[in-house]
Amino acid sequence: MAPSTLAHTIKASGNVAATFHIQPNHNPKAGEAAQAWFALTRQGGKPIPLTECNCQLEVNLKSHSQGTENPQPQRDSPSLKPPLKPISAEQYQEIPGAEIVFPQAGEYELKFSGTAKPGADFQPFAFTYTVTVRAGINLPQVTPLPQTVNNSKDETSTKESSSQWQIPVFILVALLGLGGIGFVVRWLKMVKFYK
Repeated sequence: MAPSTLAHTIKASGNVAATFHIQPNHNPKAGEAAQAWFALTRQGGKPIPLTECNCQLEVNLKSHSQGTENPQPQRDSPSLKPPLKPISAEQYQEIPGAEIVFPQAGEYELKFSGTAKPGADFQPFAFTYTVTVRAGINLPQVTPLPQTVNNSKDETSTKESSSQWQIPVFILVALLGLGGIGFVVRWLKMVKFYK
């Protein structure tokens, strides 16, 4: 078997089966675009293109509560609902696919469901997949703000300039912290050397 074939997850529900894959190699990283796709087939092997399916994808971060082995989706974190587009992957044509940018590392639950569009013949389905996202680029948490109409250019430019400094300040603090640790370690080694 080819390495890419080993990374596929196949599930069935009613008369529909789905082959799931996420690039790169089922190892997505936080803050980086990952391509997820679902090759749908009816019983008997006939493909189901996205044009025949009212498909939906919902992505939720899972939480590990103390004392539980089975993490549950976090209710307080916003769901991602990336739009599905028809794509071609491997030997599959016009299958549902989505670009997902996971905001942070952790375990995510992907809920993929669908119903037949008029003229298509398959049963409704729902599949759940667990995806582990590795550390990458952590995206800042987005908190929805109350919507207000304000045409003040000064306020907008102040917000933009303060948000531009958030990432460099964080990097500067991290570098200073690492430098301080290095200084302490070097000082401790020197103290031991002179004893």
